[in-house]
Amino acid sequence: MYYLKSLYIFFIVLALNIFFFSTSNIKAKAFLVDEIEISEKLENNFNKDKLINKGFKKAFNKLMISLIKSTDLKKVDDASLNEIKSMVETFSIKEEKFINKTYYLNLGVSFDKKRVFSYLEQKNVFPTQIIKEKFLFIPIIVDQKDENLLIFSNNLIYENWNKKRDINLLIEYLLPTEDLEDFNLIKKQYSNIENYDFKEIIKKYFLDKSIITLIFKSEDKIKVLSKIYIGEKKIIKNDSFEKIDFENTEQIQLLISKLKIIYEDFWKENNLINTSIKLPLIIQVDNKNLNLSSKFEEVLDNIDLISGYSINRFNKDYIFYEVTFNGTTKNFINIMKDQNYNFDTQKKTWVLK
Repeated sequence: MYYLKSLYIFFIVLALNIFFFSTSNIKAKAFLVDEIEISEKLENNFNKDKLINKGFKKAFNKLMISLIKSTDLKKVDDASLNEIKSMVETFSIKEEKFINKTYYLNLGVSFDKKRVFSYLEQKNVFPTQIIKEKFLFIPIIVDQKDENLLIFSNNLIYENWNKKRDINLLIEYLLPTEDLEDFNLIKKQYSNIENYDFKEIIKKYFLDKSIITLIFKSEDKIKVLSKIYIGEKKIIKNDSFEKIDFENTEQIQLLISKLKIIYEDFWKENNLINTSIKLPLIIQVDNKNLNLSSKFEEVLDNIDLISGYSINRFNKDYIFYEVTFNGTTKNFINIMKDQNYNFDTQKKTWVLK
């Protein structure tokens, strides 16, 4: 009876805590990490705060996987709970349940972008813009012993690539359909496979980003040649791995995981935010149109490369914004042009047209 009464009081207190201390109203300048699931046995020493703290740590680790390169993860392994909590802007309890004396919690945690970037800067780590993108992915196993190309259904890399989907990955992979015409076209290219551009196949999928992966199967090591196309730009990557059994699904999955990390790091590098570059800009905005300045601030809030902005001064005609940008003036102009904003940059103070 005492146990049930204590349990009842616990949930009443928990409900009050949720009502007063958590929120799902997230500012645009925040990283929202959702679906953080944690659980703990509900015993006499149960501590709700400790469980939520465990959720904060899990959310931070999940954010880091998306935000920084795999080679930098070890630099943030030692993040203390106090450091993590100082970056938390808000949190919300999405779901809670009590099953078989175990308390289950589903959290959504919002991290302040400016504080996260500041923390990473102290660790000498550059974050990436979290840009999710779809790539056409064509993996081909080159069997040098049998002088054969394994392309679709007889290629375990192709068959297993999308079996395990990781929501933390920025790249979504689209694999080509088993087209007989494409199959014959690729087969003819065995002697020239390293130089073949695959353009006839790529154009069918209407994607401007693609990865062609040639996996050379030999007696000693596996050599991987990756041809990455981003628009008209072509990048070549060479990697090598220990020999594996190509009939062993577990070993194939391990190779797939390694390749996905390589491609994720490439994509992150391509969109890196150099927080050491702090370009100060003064921008003049018409003060007579309040909607204009409000929308301008909203756009600034949603650009990761802007580390901060403030109103420098104002008068009856204009508002003067001081903007700190992590990049070059050309980069800023191009990003803002994509948002339909153009500037007169002839003077020190730029004028929003």
